[in-house]
Amino acid sequence: MIKISDLKPGDVVRVLDDGTEREGLVTDTSRDENMACVDNGIQEFWYPPEQIVPIPMSEHGLVSVLGFEKEELGDGTVKFKKGPFRILLREPGNYTDMEIWYREDRRHFHNPLYLHELQNHHLEMTKMVLERGATA
Repeated sequence: MIKISDLKPGDVVRVLDDGTEREGLVTDTSRDENMACVDNGIQEFWYPPEQIVPIPMSEHGLVSVLGFEKEELGDGTVKFKKGPFRILLREPGNYTDMEIWYREDRRHFHNPLYLHELQNHHLEMTKMVLERGATA
């Protein structure tokens, strides 16, 4: 379950909608109501935290959903690039040990991140929203 306070407009999540799981984009949040408004591709609707599912970081999520470019380095590491923002995986497919950086701001993670958490780190570091499918 996601905390509503962790979500920001533009974050990519999945919502449980009448027994179907759909990918959606957070458009607004209400801490008073403890709900997030998500555009699920059909309509915008307010969802409680129990109906919002985080999307684990993966190559598909980075490349197809967020628009990163993948670069395989000769030493077995993998780099994902979007403008000057970088994600470095020491082992291909291992999203539990990674480094992200933007200019001189470097952050190391030894636990998996969800796509919305990566988007929030990107926002903190670059002051720009990491939008779905957009290229920098």
